[in-house]
Amino acid sequence: MPNITVKNIPDSIYKKLKQQAAAQHRSMNSEIIACLERSVEPKRVSPDEILHQARSMRNKVKGSLSATEINSAINEGRQ
Repeated sequence: MPNITVKNIPDSIYKKLKQQAAAQHRSMNSEIIACLERSVEPKRVSPDEILHQARSMRNKVKGSLSATEINSAINEGRQ
């Protein structure tokens, strides 16, 4: 596997990484790899989760808007 050397890490970032590594019972190297994976790997969301979130958001909205009201709001935002 390839290796990377990271230089000039700010003290505050290093301390936070060290705390996170300890909290997750990981080495610093493993914690850095976990952070990199989270930042570059796409988060997979199941269709069921997307549907659940959409229904949850819809339930929070009271009433409905007509097409005229929607177009009016769109045009108002463009001015």
